[in-house]
Amino acid sequence: MLALSQAELGILDWISFHLHSRFLDTVMPIITWLGDKGLLWIVLGLGILFFQKGKRDTGFRVLLALLLGLLICNLLLKNAVGRIRPFALNDAVQLLVPPPSDPSFPSGHTTAAFAAATVLICDHWKGRWIVLIVAILVAFSRLYLYVHFPTDVICGALIGIFCGWLSGLLWQKVIDPYLQKKRA
Repeated sequence: MLALSQAELGILDWISFHLHSRFLDTVMPIITWLGDKGLLWIVLGLGILFFQKGKRDTGFRVLLALLLGLLICNLLLKNAVGRIRPFALNDAVQLLVPPPSDPSFPSGHTTAAFAAATVLICDHWKGRWIVLIVAILVAFSRLYLYVHFPTDVICGALIGIFCGWLSGLLWQKVIDPYLQKKRA
């Protein structure tokens, strides 16, 4: 994995050299902060659940997708893989955010962002494209800030998409039929 990490450092160095600016150095920490602990996505899911009557099941599925992402990404894979963060391999980098202390693989920020976005896109929620843009920006911010490798972010996005899909499947095959049965 170290050889792959070294190759990916080249991508992060390219981003640092070619894309860093005073403006983005201010904006990217804010964007990444939006994804901290999945709070943006939790608030969005709760907001839909409690305040959009015709979309309550969408809010529930967002929250379920986030829970699945937490279990798969943060509790299972991060601990099983234990990948070092890129800034730990390159001491020349000056971080714009406090250094995360958990393992690098996969990106939890990206997993949560894409889990929520997948549910909202599949449900044709009215703000789905804005959510997708925010999810992409959160994912990119992790690279820009040198706290994740590209494969961490790519795999985080794939896991998030899977969790969003799985929450829809669980809703359709298990939860909704159970609720219908309880109401009858």
